[in-house]
Formats: sequence, structure tokens, C-alpha cells
Amino acid sequence: MAADLLGALGEPNRRRLLTLLGSGERSVTDLASEFDVTRSAISQHLGVLVDAGLVEARQAGRYRFYRLVPGGLAALRAEVDRFWTAELDQLAHVGRPDEGPDAAVPFDKSVFVPLPADETFAFITQPERLRRWQAVAARIDLRAGGSYRWTITPGSTAAGTVTEVEPGKRVVLSWGWEGDDGLPPGASTVTITLAPTDGGTFVRLVHEGLDEEQAANHARGWDHYLDRLVAAASGGDAGPDPWAAAPDPLDALSVAEAALAIFERVTRDLTEAEVTAQTPCPAFTVDGLIDHLAGSLERLAAAAEAPGAAVTSSAPAGATAEDRIADLAQRTLEAWRARGIEGTVSVGQDELPAEAAVGILGVELIVHAWDVATATGRSIEVAPSLAEGVLDRGRPLIAHAREREHFGAEVAVRPDAPSLDRLLAFTGRRP
Repeated sequence: MAADLLGALGEPNRRRLLTLLGSGERSVTDLASEFDVTRSAISQHLGVLVDAGLVEARQAGRYRFYRLVPGGLAALRAEVDRFWTAELDQLAHVGRPDEGPDAAVPFDKSVFVPLPADETFAFITQPERLRRWQAVAARIDLRAGGSYRWTITPGSTAAGTVTEVEPGKRVVLSWGWEGDDGLPPGASTVTITLAPTDGGTFVRLVHEGLDEEQAANHARGWDHYLDRLVAAASGGDAGPDPWAAAPDPLDALSVAEAALAIFERVTRDLTEAEVTAQTPCPAFTVDGLIDHLAGSLERLAAAAEAPGAAVTSSAPAGATAEDRIADLAQRTLEAWRARGIEGTVSVGQDELPAEAAVGILGVELIVHAWDVATATGRSIEVAPSLAEGVLDRGRPLIAHAREREHFGAEVAVRPDAPSLDRLLAFTGRRP
């Protein structure tokens, strides 16, 4: 198959036929009118493209019509990507004396998404869809000049501006990373274009303004996330992102962001029956627990004392539990990222070290995610290192809260029990 795919493109007329068919189905006669060769020659070229799986034919009476095969084109792109090795990429830059080692290198990749263009555009731009494949948390003001901020993995947040937007067709973002002096927010450009085709949409992503090292790093990232986009579009959700499971370094804010990703997964698409289920906390059903957690997040956002920090969710009325907590948690984490974790803060009646206050976020999100999972019969996956990090930071806070009867008595577990079980037992839960 690989040799047929690449060989089919070795003839210029065949390449032009693919380009012409990109606008839709056409007859042999219509296609032949675009060339200086005979109709018979065009039919032979189309036969080669059919054999390669790139084009398919449809008979309608006396006429024969040809169209592109989305799956075949996706396979072709995958084969070209496999063929285009790092050595060839280096060779492509040889003999360019005007380009130094820091010359800009674009990343360019296309994937086939089995959804209409409008639905595909939603997966690329709407926070609730981005969380299915790329982001732990996301916000975006989807208009030219609007800002966006996407926490891709715990501790790694992309930010910049929407510079162009055509709904369902194209979006252009200035792109960079918070805390990265080499590629700060807005320092490069990501252009995503959507081309409808039979059975779905071709998504092309071009990332420009990168040096060679940045291009190599972003290529690994975009390959990973574009694969997850296709998986999410095919099944509604790409599953847990292994890159977000265990933050490194294990600082307080990254721990909270990783915990948020887990809470989002557990609360995704809760049914009406599930939101009224009783949790292991006797005082709370699932929806009551969501209200309790929202109140905690609001207090922690206020404690950050960042200028303009939001202390209420901007999610619309009737928002799902996932959307409500994801929106509020992101705003809380943004407030803390802006403030930093030095010094002390007031949380309710308590004066706490700022880092300890942030530690509450990890405890609340992980423990209450387990509460929801237990109440609804859902699964929960927590990396051992993450559970250990939450327990280490939360131990003194939980002990202090237990004195006020906010937690039950510690439950005994084996010393070699899994990290999550030991965390839950320390909060008074029976894992």
C-alpha cells in the first residue's frame, strides 16, 4: 500500500487530478477538459488513483464520476509523515546560507476528522470540547483580538491572542508559553484551516515562528494531540491524557491542575440520576457536593487577592457539573498563578501559608472526585506520585480541618496500601 500511495503521486497529471477533485465529484469528461492529453489517458491516470485507494468511481447511467476517498488521503498523509524523517528535514535545510541555526522552521500537518466542519471547529475552539483531547482547562474569547489561555498539561499553559477567525473554516492564534522566555505568549503563530470533504473534514495545522529545537518539540506535541483530536472526534472523547497524569515538577499549582483533569473526567456527562446519588459524605448528594466544591473554589480564588480575580463561575445557568467546576477552577488557578505562592493568605477565618492554601485545591479535587466516582459507580485513575503529592501537602491541613469536624477520623489501612487509598483513609473515607 505504501509504495502504491507514493507511486501514484509520481506523475504530475495525477497530482493535478487530486487537486481538481478536492472541490468535489467530477466526471471523466469534465476532468479531461482541464488537460492537454486524451480522455483515455485521464481515465488511465484515474485508474491508478483508484487502485491506490485515493479516488473512487461512481457509475450514473452512461457517465462515470470520480471523487476523493478521505481515508485514502489520510493514509497518504500518514505515509508521507512516516517517510519524512528527521534526516530528510535536516537535508532540506542544507545549502541555505541565509539561514542560521535559529532560522524559523514551520510545523505543518493535516489529519482527517470524521465530523462536519462546524463540529470539528467546535472541538478546536470550545473549552468543553478542548478538554476532550488537548487541554486540562481552557478559556477563549473567540473573536479577532480576543485572548485565550489553555493549560495543556499541568504546569504548561499556552496563551496569546486570536488574530483571525472564520467559524467553521479557519482560526489563527498567536502562540507561546507562560514562563518561557524563549517562546513567550504570542511569540509564534498557529493557523488551523478546515476543508470539508466526503465523510468529514481535513484539518491542517501550521505552526510558524519556531526555531529548529522549538519546531522539533512542538512536532512531538502536535502529533500527540492531533492524534487525540481524531480519537475524540471519532468517539466523543480521547480518554485520559497520559501526559497530564503525573506533573513534573510536582509543585502545588501543577498538582492542583492534574487533580482538576481527574475531577473533570469523573464528572463528565453525569446523568440526572447520577447527580442526585448519595456520596460517601452523608451530608451531600452529588449535586450538593458540586455546590460545596464551588464554594471552596470561590473562597480560594478570593484568597489569592489577584487584581481582577473572579470569585464566581462564569459558566451559564444550567451548566453541567464538569463545565461549572472546570470554569471556576481555571479562574481560581489563574488567580494563584498571577499571585504566586509566597507569603500568607486569609482563607475564611484562618491565616495560612499561601502554598498550603493552594494545597487545599489538590485535596478537594482528588478526594471529591473519588466521592463522585463512588456514588455513581464510575472509575477513577490517579497516578501514585500525584496521590502522594496531594497527601504530603494536605496532611497538616486535613488534620487541622478534622479538629473542626470537617473530616472524619482517620481510617486504618496497611502501610503498603496504594497511595490513593492512604490519602482517602487519612480524610476519614473507607477506600
